[in-house]
Amino acid sequence: MKLATFEKAGTRQLGVILGERVVPLSAVLSHPPADMIELIRAWDAIRSSLDTDFAEAGLPLSEVALLAPVPRPGKVLAIGLNYADHIAETGNKVPENQLWFSKASTSIHGPFDPIEVPKVSRQVDYEVELVAVIGKAGRHISRDRAPEHVFGYCVGNDVSVRDWQRQTPQWVLGKSFDTHGPIGPWITTADEVGEPHRLDICCMVNGEVRQSSNTKHLVFNVWAQIEHLSKVMTLEPGDIIFTGTPGGVGLARKPPVFLAAGDTVRCEIEELGFIEGVMVNEA
Repeated sequence: MKLATFEKAGTRQLGVILGERVVPLSAVLSHPPADMIELIRAWDAIRSSLDTDFAEAGLPLSEVALLAPVPRPGKVLAIGLNYADHIAETGNKVPENQLWFSKASTSIHGPFDPIEVPKVSRQVDYEVELVAVIGKAGRHISRDRAPEHVFGYCVGNDVSVRDWQRQTPQWVLGKSFDTHGPIGPWITTADEVGEPHRLDICCMVNGEVRQSSNTKHLVFNVWAQIEHLSKVMTLEPGDIIFTGTPGGVGLARKPPVFLAAGDTVRCEIEELGFIEGVMVNEA
């Protein structure tokens, strides 16, 4: 099942994606959840009510604005250096330990909204990533049990401001500019995706393929990531995990090529759809 957060006539709603239509949960449920995190928490009770074709109650996707599926996650966690080709192009060695950083929740952005080139930098880069959405809270989650804690998946772009990222050993600021965490276009539930480590993943800039790989090439797969993170913190429903980017980023090109106003960045993952944003200068 594909679940979206969308806006229609100034009202934010939740919906089920059916082809080129979205069915508002308000048309299906007498008391729909207020937001995606509430939906995730109540999923076991709600799910059976959605196993019917309500396409006739749907709205054309062309008539709504899709928003980030989880507009304000509790945690946004991202792993660095997690595809072998990306590690090689950066001149680093394969890390022995997982390299984690946080993105501010205010970086989360709609799947088709403009992405800002900030006033303080012109070194803006793209990073297509598989994003996992936590569905079941847990601490000290074993690798074998990790799949039980994933609600679903979506496409993400870990937009990175390289000069700010490299100012200090901590990457948080360079990864947390407003609009620099677009995700979507919806959440595809884990049961529909099945095995997540088999999906083609790519990023295109102005129609040119810049990144192309498959999630089978993750150094630390999604289950290992959840196991490792949950040794430190409780993972909660709606938490977002950016699982790593493949090779082909702009920083690694010779010479480096960064994004500029007017560029269109499209990130796509097999079975999950695509997100696409036009770069604009910060006002």
